[in-house]
Amino acid sequence: MKRCLVRFPGTNYPAIALPQHDNLANYLTVQNSTILFGCRTGICGTCLCVIEGDIPPPNLEEREVLEILAPGNPQARLACQVDVTNDIAIAPFEE
Repeated sequence: MKRCLVRFPGTNYPAIALPQHDNLANYLTVQNSTILFGCRTGICGTCLCVIEGDIPPPNLEEREVLEILAPGNPQARLACQVDVTNDIAIAPFEE
């Protein structure tokens, strides 16, 4: 099974590897990332982040939340909704 590397540029957090297509939220905790989580269902926006890398686009529900929280930012995502398919870099969203 392919593993994907998740990096946290600009931080002291080490990269983590997870199986391809696993949900990112299942692997990120306060101890290993700068991304915070609330509901983990894609409605609260707590895990709003910026992701660099080749991953599937957001589904309709995530797009609706992103249009409110980060209009016009194609790199903005909700970490709890991301299907990791390739190596990525992730950082908290900053306006």
